[in-house]
Amino acid sequence: MTRSALLVTHTGRRQSTQHARSVALDLVAAGFEVRVIAEEVADLDLPPGVTPVSGPAAAEGVEIVLALGGDGTFLRAAELARPVKAPLLGINLGKVGFLAEAEIEHIDQAVKDVVDGTYKVDERLTLDVRAEYDGRLIAESWALNEVSVEKGQRAQMLELLVDVDGRPLARYGCDGVVCATPTGSTAYAFSGGGPVVWPEVEALLLVPISAHALFSKPLVTAPTSSFALTVDPYTSFAVLCCDGRRTWDLPPGAKVTVERGQLPVRLVRLAPRPFTDVLVAKFALPVEGWRGNRR
Repeated sequence: MTRSALLVTHTGRRQSTQHARSVALDLVAAGFEVRVIAEEVADLDLPPGVTPVSGPAAAEGVEIVLALGGDGTFLRAAELARPVKAPLLGINLGKVGFLAEAEIEHIDQAVKDVVDGTYKVDERLTLDVRAEYDGRLIAESWALNEVSVEKGQRAQMLELLVDVDGRPLARYGCDGVVCATPTGSTAYAFSGGGPVVWPEVEALLLVPISAHALFSKPLVTAPTSSFALTVDPYTSFAVLCCDGRRTWDLPPGAKVTVERGQLPVRLVRLAPRPFTDVLVAKFALPVEGWRGNRR
């Protein structure tokens, strides 16, 4: 039986394209059918035997999806991997790369682990989102990191009514509200003052952004909770955004519902390490004080 893998690459960086070619060569040599997004082929100078693919079914039937780049590349790859339940391996060729499992210096070992099949797969909670206006559906999507509803006009404050589990919680005059997963707690929600949540925790986060209110603390709810964000009919229009990639304009009066996603994203784990170590490495946290480590 032929093994297959899909490569998704940040083609805007020469270093990324060089590494993508190297990974493709190694996988082809190991007997893999290697697929590459058709729009990326011209930039990658790939070896013979690579199959260009396009459309939402690009990852159909593959053993694994590899994302070579930063978090943006990873999120793009997740859009293809999630519907077909394919495991997704991130190799960080960007800056922080919070979603990646392997760093650039370990790329050869990562490919060897894929070939040998010596990896585990974790499932990460996602969000499903629906936006409705005047009784009709105007947007439907999902997110791995976060769903945000933000003001559409810089000069005007956005008025949002927030319900949790069908009950009104607060009305915010704000720049927006972020609904996040534990995976996304180190992304936009973190910038807004939200807590860092270990990815093994099943929970949903709600973080008001620059809210003009006495009560504007970030909230952590049960994974079974649902959020409803209603754009005040007398305010300006808003913008719905999923993972910073998919956006829709929301007219005054629109209602956005966010709840746990039906499908998780399956992430490859090569050499699992404590999330504490990940935080220390990615944020360069000062675990040794200015007086030195006294342990």
